[in-house]
Amino acid sequence: MRQLLVFLIIAILLAAGCIHNTVEKPLDPNDDEDGDGLSNEWEEEHGLDPYNESDAPKCMGKVEYCLRTYDNFTFAETHNSFATTADGVYYPASNHDTGLSAQWNGGIRAFMLDTHHRSNSETEAEDVSFCHGENGGIIHPCSYSEVNAYAWLEELRTFMDQNPTQIVTILLENYVPSEHLEILFNETGLLEKTYVHNISEPWPTLGEMIITNKTLVVFWDDNDEPEHPWLHHAWTHSWDTPYGENNEDEMSCEVGRGDGSQPVWHLNNWLSNSLGLSDPQRSDEVNDYDKLLQRTIECWEEVGNRPTFVAVDWWEDGDVVGVVNTINELESWNSTSTS
Repeated sequence: MRQLLVFLIIAILLAAGCIHNTVEKPLDPNDDEDGDGLSNEWEEEHGLDPYNESDAPKCMGKVEYCLRTYDNFTFAETHNSFATTADGVYYPASNHDTGLSAQWNGGIRAFMLDTHHRSNSETEAEDVSFCHGENGGIIHPCSYSEVNAYAWLEELRTFMDQNPTQIVTILLENYVPSEHLEILFNETGLLEKTYVHNISEPWPTLGEMIITNKTLVVFWDDNDEPEHPWLHHAWTHSWDTPYGENNEDEMSCEVGRGDGSQPVWHLNNWLSNSLGLSDPQRSDEVNDYDKLLQRTIECWEEVGNRPTFVAVDWWEDGDVVGVVNTINELESWNSTSTS
């Protein structure tokens, strides 16, 4: 009688939905159980719940981009990102009007920076600054423009902390010892975010970088150093197109610097005037959405893989971010469907 009563109680509870059958069917690794665009296998491998749609990161704004590798994504890039009117760098030394905050909020995620000591006599790690120009001339580059590298990178770190699903890249034209760069990036909190790439290995997916909080890739123009593996020699791990041409018809998709067999590359897209200075008069034209999109797709077709970076001067003119967003929606250079 007691057993019959227990069975009746259980039956009533099941009918009322108070007790659920917790036995789940085995997961098909190729299925997308929660409909977030990620396979069950990928989610389990990376510590996510295949039944929980809300735990999937929106890599660079979309969950599906988490499956893209770093070299199969395109980032908007600014040339001499720090050399801005907002930072007190005025033309002819400037390359943009607005500083890091506007660039970040506008969608720029790759930054070209020049690292110098403040003068020939101030050469300690704390003297590292962003200055526009080459060393060795009569006038030191920091004598006519200097941006606080520590403050600039601390601001960048804040943006990255607030937006942990964004991938950032820095390309350094460097004139200081690597040990000083290590101190700079460590004190600004960026060193712990740096991803280390082995030249013999494929690049990771954006999702893997975000889940492991290795969301910063740093290139520099010096050779690789085993003691500083996070400083990737730009022209071993990547390549770029020629830059600073005088006329649009001189622009090409050819290799300017670096190893053209590498999948990571910079499409440089700015002009110089007759004096060899950045040309703000024609930036509207070369950064025009339709024109820049056409050039990007043509170079993608010619090279065989999408540009990792589209780099411009005077980013406020034209629409480099819009071009990059359109490119990332394409699976191939001749595709008209989104990914």
